[in-house]
Amino acid sequence: MPVFVLAAFHIAAQAQQEPDSVWQKIQPYFSPPAEYAGKYGDYRSPLKFYDGREVKTPADWKKRRKEIFRRWNDMMGHWPRLIKKPAFAILDSVRQEGYTRYHIEYSWRREEKAKGYLLVPDEQGVKPAVVTVFYEPETAVGLKDPITKPYRDLGVQLAKRGFVVFSTGISGASPVPLQKPFSQYYPSYYNAEIQPLSMLAYLAANAYNLVANLPYVDPKRVGVTGHSYGGKWSMFASCLYEKYACGAWSDLGVVFDDTRSNVNYDDPWYLGYYPPPWSELDSTVADIGAENKGLYPKLRREGYDLHELHALMAPRPFLVSGGSEDRPERWVPLNHAIALNKFLGYENRVAMTNRPTHAPNPESNEQLCLFFEHFLKYNGITKKK
Repeated sequence: MPVFVLAAFHIAAQAQQEPDSVWQKIQPYFSPPAEYAGKYGDYRSPLKFYDGREVKTPADWKKRRKEIFRRWNDMMGHWPRLIKKPAFAILDSVRQEGYTRYHIEYSWRREEKAKGYLLVPDEQGVKPAVVTVFYEPETAVGLKDPITKPYRDLGVQLAKRGFVVFSTGISGASPVPLQKPFSQYYPSYYNAEIQPLSMLAYLAANAYNLVANLPYVDPKRVGVTGHSYGGKWSMFASCLYEKYACGAWSDLGVVFDDTRSNVNYDDPWYLGYYPPPWSELDSTVADIGAENKGLYPKLRREGYDLHELHALMAPRPFLVSGGSEDRPERWVPLNHAIALNKFLGYENRVAMTNRPTHAPNPESNEQLCLFFEHFLKYNGITKKK
C-alpha cells in the first residue's frame, strides 16, 4: 500500500502553547537531591580530552565531542551506511480511540526487513513523534501481556497525547532459541564486527529516518524511549544518533555496575560480544564477570563508562526513569552531564525520576510522557534555561 495513504496534510511545524502545569510537574526531577549535588565520583570528566587537556571553550567541546564519538565507535565498530529513506508497506490498519494503528513492514537494515507499528493521531498537521524500542513491537502498543505486565504500553499513552509513535523491536533478541533474524549481529550472528548495542542504535537510526520522512512529522521533534532492554537500546540510539531531539531511558543501568546482575553490559548481546557458542547465556546464573569477553573488559580496564555517551547528548535533554537498577545515587555520574550542559549555557537538560521497582508504574509513565510533552510537543528543546 502506498505511503501517502498515511499522510495528513503538511502544514508548517508549530509547537503548542505549554500549560504551566506541565513544567511545574517535572521541574523537580532536573535537580539532584542535596546529598548527591556536585558529586562526580571517580568517573573521568567529559570536559577533559583523553590526553588530559581541559575543555576551555565551546569550540574545544566540539573537538572533544568528536573525540569521544570517534573513540567509542572505533572500539565498538563503525556502522554500515544508513538508509536515508527506509521503504515500508502497510500490512493492515485498525482504528482506535483518537488514533489509527498501522502494522507495517519496513527496511531497517540493507536486505533485511522488520515489522512494527505506526500510531497516527487523528489531528491534522505536523506533529512530534517518539520511537519506542523493545524486544518486540507489540508491547508498547498494548498487544502483548497487558495484564501480566501492565504499564508498558507507552506507545498508546503517547499517541493519545498527540504524538506519532513508531514501535519497533527485534526478533531473536536472545540467543535461545537460535532463530533468525539476529539483526543486532552484523554482518552475522557468528562473526559480528560491531558490538550489538551499537548495532541496535544503528537500527534505531534507520527507524528515526523512516519517521522523520513522514509528511506529518516534524523531524526536529522526534524522541526515543524504551524500558530495560529497550532502555539500553534507546540510550545508545539517542547518544549515537544526534538527530534524535531527546531520549527517555527506563531503568536500564545508566552506567556500568558489576554488582547488579541486570546491568549486564558484559553479556555478548550487549557489549561483550565474542563469536558463539557462548558458555554463559545469562550473567545472573554464574559469578559476574566469570566469562567476560569481547569489548567490555577493555572498557572497564581502561576507565571508560557510559557517562561519556551521555555527554554526546548535550545540549539535547534526556530523562532516566529509574527503578531498581537506577536509584538516586546514579545522580553522581549524571552530574557530569549537568556540568557539561552548564558549561554550554544550558540548564534543565538532565532529569531522573525514581521508583522502587524495575517495572514501570502509572506515576513513572506520567512523568515520562510529561517529559516528552515539554520538550517535543511544547518545543522545550529550543529553550536554554
